[in-house]
Amino acid sequence: MNTCPNGHQSATDDFCDTCGAPIVATPSPPPPAIVPAPPPNPARKPCPNCGAENIAEAMFCEGCGYDFTTGQLPPPPSASLQSQATPPPSPVALANVDWVAEIWIDPDFFAAQHADGVCPTGGAPTVVPLAGQEAVIGRRAKAAGSAVTIDCSGDSAVSHRHARVTLDHDRWYLEDLGSTNGTFVGTPAAMPPTALAAGARHELSDSERIYIGGWTRIVIRRATPEERTAPGA
Repeated sequence: MNTCPNGHQSATDDFCDTCGAPIVATPSPPPPAIVPAPPPNPARKPCPNCGAENIAEAMFCEGCGYDFTTGQLPPPPSASLQSQATPPPSPVALANVDWVAEIWIDPDFFAAQHADGVCPTGGAPTVVPLAGQEAVIGRRAKAAGSAVTIDCSGDSAVSHRHARVTLDHDRWYLEDLGSTNGTFVGTPAAMPPTALAAGARHELSDSERIYIGGWTRIVIRRATPEERTAPGA
């Protein structure tokens, strides 16, 4: 039914059936504009090895090369590439430092894990002074707040914040910080070493060593008199 300007209902749409007044058609309102929905953000997933964010469909981590399909860790860099990319270490200042950490490449630990890839060639250890009461073990990262004291960046199987050692009355205590591949303690004569539960606090004996990543062994010991008086100390 149509309505004329005088309010009469009319069956015709040109003139009113009752009073004959012309009926002006009321234009229909335009349809509402359709606003296209923004494209959804692609789903992302973190890398269990280095923590970098990757798209959900990624087969390999863009940060470290971790294989999401098989769970295989990235292969270690060859010894020749490491020697080209890493400058010679600067002399370590050990003055007034009572404790140091030695970082070793341990082929026996690598073999005990039956890991894929090739273990780098070992050599003299990297000596790190432990000046404070606490030291974080891990790998350097670009993110703020990820600084580590005992830097094991050469081993890609080490988490950015892997473990922590704390000094308490001349005794060192080890704690895993929720690492991806675990923290182990043992002696060179007993392989494989024992895994620590995440968050558990373990007192290190004089003969125990820390094992992490693919091949890294860490020894916590007192600095020798020669180290404390060496040039650069």
